[in-house]
Amino acid sequence: MLQRTEGIVLRTNIFGEADLIVTYLTSDHGIVKAFAKSPRKIKSRFGSSLEPLTCSRIAFWGKEDAALPRLTQSDIIHSFDSVRSSLHCFLRASEVIELILHLLPERDTSRNAYRLLITLLRSLENECGSQLLILYYKIRLLKIAGYLPKIDGCGRCGSSGASFYLSHGTVLCERCSSGSGGAFLLSYGAISLFTNLLEWTSSKIDRIRPSDRQLNELSRLIDEHVRQVTERDLRIKAFRVP
Repeated sequence: MLQRTEGIVLRTNIFGEADLIVTYLTSDHGIVKAFAKSPRKIKSRFGSSLEPLTCSRIAFWGKEDAALPRLTQSDIIHSFDSVRSSLHCFLRASEVIELILHLLPERDTSRNAYRLLITLLRSLENECGSQLLILYYKIRLLKIAGYLPKIDGCGRCGSSGASFYLSHGTVLCERCSSGSGGAFLLSYGAISLFTNLLEWTSSKIDRIRPSDRQLNELSRLIDEHVRQVTERDLRIKAFRVP
């Protein structure tokens, strides 16, 4: 069965001497892994379309439930070469891509996730990615994937609170938190920043002016929450983003 769609290359893995396994985030099929025959040869028909972050029109062949269909076509729509060629931009994009690979199941269609990644890459083309911008996209991805932490009130009774419990993924009020440990105390400014990042569009978040303390506080909480959800550290964190 031949299937056609648009896809963004998330990563590639070497297979044999000249073949690749390419992992895409597609607009119609979610995360898809495809086998690319001989793309590492000089005269490969795939050319540079399998470079990470490249957005292409692709076609792959295989049974509907095939674990590894064969890639038959890959025509570049947008290469995002400027993002890939800048270490700073590439590391920023890689942080969100690693989250996509950890949070989204394969073949689980999510057009919102695809659109989110496209918007991120276009944003990084225009501006190489502030900490606030990447935090915005991480929060949005957590919402799409169904892992958004609840910070705007107690997850049990709805009362106000400022103590976030990683094991519960939510703020708990003093009454509901009885017996729970591992609280992450949040400031009002960090809670307000979280709410704004959920409500505002990416084109307007540059109007938000959080203090360094608020930004670092919320970034740390989101990173700890991601670690709790995925049960691992993001490998990209081993690199220091310039």
